[in-house]
Amino acid sequence: MKVFKFGGASVKDAAGVRNMANVLKHFALDDLLIVVSAMGKTTNALEAVVWGYCDGAEVADKVAALRASHLSILAEVAPDDVTAAAELILRFDQLGTSLKRVPSGNVDREYDAIVSQGEIWSTLIVSAYLRHAGIANTWLDARTVVRTDDTYRSARIDWSSSEGLSATVLSEVPTKPVRVVTQGFIGCNSEGETTTLGREGSDFSAAIFAYLLDAESVTIWKDVPGMFNADPKLFPDTRLLSHISYREAIELSYFGASVIHPRTLQPLQKKHIPLYVRSFMDLAAPGSTIDDRSENDSLVPSFIVKPKQLLISITPRDLSFIVEENLSDIFKQFADRNIRIDLMQNSAVAFSVSAEDTPRSRQLIEELRKDYEVRYNEGCELITVRHFDDATLGMLTSGREVLLEQRSRSTARFVVK
Repeated sequence: MKVFKFGGASVKDAAGVRNMANVLKHFALDDLLIVVSAMGKTTNALEAVVWGYCDGAEVADKVAALRASHLSILAEVAPDDVTAAAELILRFDQLGTSLKRVPSGNVDREYDAIVSQGEIWSTLIVSAYLRHAGIANTWLDARTVVRTDDTYRSARIDWSSSEGLSATVLSEVPTKPVRVVTQGFIGCNSEGETTTLGREGSDFSAAIFAYLLDAESVTIWKDVPGMFNADPKLFPDTRLLSHISYREAIELSYFGASVIHPRTLQPLQKKHIPLYVRSFMDLAAPGSTIDDRSENDSLVPSFIVKPKQLLISITPRDLSFIVEENLSDIFKQFADRNIRIDLMQNSAVAFSVSAEDTPRSRQLIEELRKDYEVRYNEGCELITVRHFDDATLGMLTSGREVLLEQRSRSTARFVVK
């Protein structure tokens, strides 16, 4: 069994869905579990629905636009599939009905119930087209396998329960070779409520299924030919990282490399399942391999730039030392609001963190001000450089104000404006 993951960019329109089928035809003899994300910018559009719904605004026009675009793609790729069209319409009708109810007040719970629909819609369309193209397949609701806790928007996996649920997956698949189409990003808690794994969580979903099914490998199909030492869309003269270890990939993804979701690597490493990053636009491109072999790690400088950061400085009002008691309280407030700290540093009387600039972060600042003096810089960037050298650091920080700097033996990090 191989696990393939196709992101939103690969299935953003009818042409993308057809190209995905062309990729699969190159693996005609392999058993495949295919994890698919929501189409294009659907997740962003559904987030707008969530915020509008929870604020009491009218969102019917936003849902109608999504309905029209998805039904149009289905009609283009599988025009005769009446069953798929009926199922897709039913899903939109159910969403419309749920949006007529009074919001529960739990925004994160509403978020997961609504935003998860994007993956359901996309996989119904992909499964229908594969049948239309002569590729027999079974559509699987990932929520029947991926069991989680109820940490909405960043759910934690219940591995034991998920293993038990996954045991029946292959036995119920009638086609040979196996072709299972399922969703990334989503799961279900013990109460039967939909949960999500965090933005861009479909990579993690692929790793979850690979772990549960003892897969031979995972391949993430991207619009780039592999992992690079920097974002090739932002920097010229980037270099392909053709072969790196789990450890190095985990470091890069943790610091913000966008090619792989940070939680993807650990379950693969536990069962020594290799991860390949390949281009769905160019099957001949070499791609990147991530596995156990650390001797292949490149020491070429790799750098990640995270924009839209807040640098927040937190000081006790009485200028007492920042000690464990203060830090415990501060960390709890970040955790309770599901806000990730991207970088932290403390002095005698101040604790500084870099975090993404979101409404939640702004609200947390106001909450912290009840007990602390809080200052912040907005419009910052967080730059991380693995295997740094002076030339790379100079290039990245030239002409910018460095507000905070950290260095270890192999990594340098800067908050700049």
